[in-house]
Amino acid sequence: RLVSGLVYLAGRVCLSQGSAGSGAMGPVEAAIRTKLEQALSPEVLELRNESGGHAVPPGSETHFRVAVVSSRFEGLSPLQRHRLVHTALAEELAGPVHALAIQARTPAQWRENPELDTSPPCLGGSKKTRGTP
Repeated sequence: RLVSGLVYLAGRVCLSQGSAGSGAMGPVEAAIRTKLEQALSPEVLELRNESGGHAVPPGSETHFRVAVVSSRFEGLSPLQRHRLVHTALAEELAGPVHALAIQARTPAQWRENPELDTSPPCLGGSKKTRGTP
């Protein structure tokens, strides 16, 4: 059972497509993927460029969602896991990346729910443009 689980996890690594499903991976997405692989040796790494769902120019690389499954997360709190991801991506988060949604799980947690969450639709603009007081 353990071996079949590991084979399943190994098959999930890098399955997500780049640039919101176009098949082409931009330089920011490639850098994110490389840095997370080097820093965390993930068993699963799913990365989704969600920039197309936001008020940004076509082809932008500003909004991402990532699922990182790594044994490095064992015994760490969610905050500590997120800090590891943020440390690995400090350059991208200081520059081109505006938003990064993170799912940082242990292999056991991923086996319980092996899905990349979805982000809510972008409301865009400020609270004033959304009609919120």
